[in-house]
Amino acid sequence: MSIDKRFGCFLLAALLSAVVLSAQQNISPGPASRIYLDVVVTPKSGPPVANLQQQDFIILDNKTQQHVTSFQAFNGSQGPIHVIMVIDAVNSSYQSIAFQRDEIDRFLRADGGRLAEPMALAVFTDTGTQIQQGFSTDGNALSASLDQYAIGLRNIHRSSQYGASDRFHLSITALREIAGQVANLPGRKMIFWMSPGWPLLSGPGIELDSKQQNQIFATIVDLSTQLRQARTTLYGIDPLGSSEGLGRTFYYQDFVKGIGRASQVSLGDLSLQVLATQTGGLALSSSNDVVSLLQKCLADTEAYYGLSFDSAPADHRDEYHHLEIQLTKPGLTARTRQGYYAQP
Repeated sequence: MSIDKRFGCFLLAALLSAVVLSAQQNISPGPASRIYLDVVVTPKSGPPVANLQQQDFIILDNKTQQHVTSFQAFNGSQGPIHVIMVIDAVNSSYQSIAFQRDEIDRFLRADGGRLAEPMALAVFTDTGTQIQQGFSTDGNALSASLDQYAIGLRNIHRSSQYGASDRFHLSITALREIAGQVANLPGRKMIFWMSPGWPLLSGPGIELDSKQQNQIFATIVDLSTQLRQARTTLYGIDPLGSSEGLGRTFYYQDFVKGIGRASQVSLGDLSLQVLATQTGGLALSSSNDVVSLLQKCLADTEAYYGLSFDSAPADHRDEYHHLEIQLTKPGLTARTRQGYYAQP
């Protein structure tokens, strides 16, 4: 490994240590044995499917069928939902942000500015994250407030290994901060992250020692648990043509499988697209029509289902459980959280 790459890994490990400490201080255990899932059911093409019954769902936890302890079908705005749209000025180019802002304005002002769900805006820069106070279904008002945010060019030097590590740390910290601020809100939370994603920092020549693997694994466990307990689903929205998005369009798929132990980790396991997929959200990068991408994400609120089950105590700390939802009706696919970490 070159000195630059080794320095980058050492620096990243130090940054991850701070993230882990922050996670341990901010996460409250909660009822760890009750697993609640927000499930979206779709056909091969078309909008989410409504009017399914509890008997249509089978929950598998590590391939073992579980007893459903609660079930509720949501149509339209029946269930409380809060949407946070994040504009990422750390990982997007200035030109891309300008394009996105025009597209977001078009989305917010569609249908006379009437939004289907309460929404708030967040602007993520290298100087911090500004989160709008309060949620609103008035798209015109949100569009006007967006113009008040100052999104300037970043000071981070993006071409160096240090810059990539710094952006990675800033992004993970911002995600945790946003999720923490909305955790106590009722119902389901959805984060629409407008970005090509933060640096994957994975590839040939990048090696991690056991201490670094343990630190990254702890971050994965804590972040997964925080998002699950807060009922937060993450969506990564990268319009085709973003400055760094094309190389990541498919590469992230190598990391979407859940991590069961520290020796399996890679820094790519913490990428935006991987986290979005694992929470049951979407990683979209197939179009520069931002309005259509946002509408596709928001369609998940039109019809979805809330299911829960009680998990058995784990045999060891941070035991990974893979989740799968099977449907008794053919031709349908269920999308939800892909796994969780159980405790003794």
